[in-house]
Amino acid sequence: MITVGLDGSPESLAAASWAADEADRRHWVLRLLHAWILLAAEAPDTPPERDQNAGARQIVRRAREEVVGRHPDVQVIEDLVGSDPLPALLYAANDSRMVVLGTRALTAWESYVLGDVSLDVVGQADRPVVLVRGGWSVEAPRPAAEVAEPRIVVGVSLNGPCDPLLDFAFDAAASRGLPLQAVHGRALPATAYVPWGIEPEVAEEIAKEADGELREAIRPWRERFPDVPVRLTVLPENPTRAMVQTVPGAELLVVGRRKNHPRLAPRVGPVAHAAMHHATCPVAVVPHD
Repeated sequence: MITVGLDGSPESLAAASWAADEADRRHWVLRLLHAWILLAAEAPDTPPERDQNAGARQIVRRAREEVVGRHPDVQVIEDLVGSDPLPALLYAANDSRMVVLGTRALTAWESYVLGDVSLDVVGQADRPVVLVRGGWSVEAPRPAAEVAEPRIVVGVSLNGPCDPLLDFAFDAAASRGLPLQAVHGRALPATAYVPWGIEPEVAEEIAKEADGELREAIRPWRERFPDVPVRLTVLPENPTRAMVQTVPGAELLVVGRRKNHPRLAPRVGPVAHAAMHHATCPVAVVPHD
């Protein structure tokens, strides 16, 4: 099952559309979930004019109409929950393969002041969470800077095992018949910098070492998914900048989030956080140990 969180916004409708495509592609059940803390208990024979939940029902009904119009064979479950969105979505994630949410671009100040339910879900869910911007679709016109080969991009840190991340990325590429671009950014040490710029020999040596580590990290998945073309990209950059440079034109960006992190550390790392705020394509954040 794939669960979509709905709030009536254009972004949540875009999320429902993306999730319906995924459900149709994989023959999964699609759950359309709307959580409203004021949802009232009503008798089955309540007349429409006294239906206190009419607005909530309309949100789910509108999403269903759009989904079924494009994918009539997808099995759809409507789910109205009397709860705050965050606990409802986290609970729904437990029996879902993934959770899909709409999101809008927020500046750092807006995120701090207003908060963002999607950010909280990403930071706490034990399942992959996919964030979709309003208006995004594979067929939508792209800016000239983003016209590139359709592909799945996965950011790989190499700081530890990340099996669920690579599983998700390779599976996404295989299900779509698309190539996979594995990206790793490695910041150069201070010794690489000289008064006139970057010492090329040092940069080349570090990039060669990182390339070898990346090849070894994804080798088991290349063997499991022999039909997925893979391109490796290693950049002598901060991982966040490396991701931003390579993602334009991608159909999906896959990044990881550590489940276990220091007590006072943020739940979402800098790369995933930057992806959520700056990538225009859908972003899948995959939790892993």
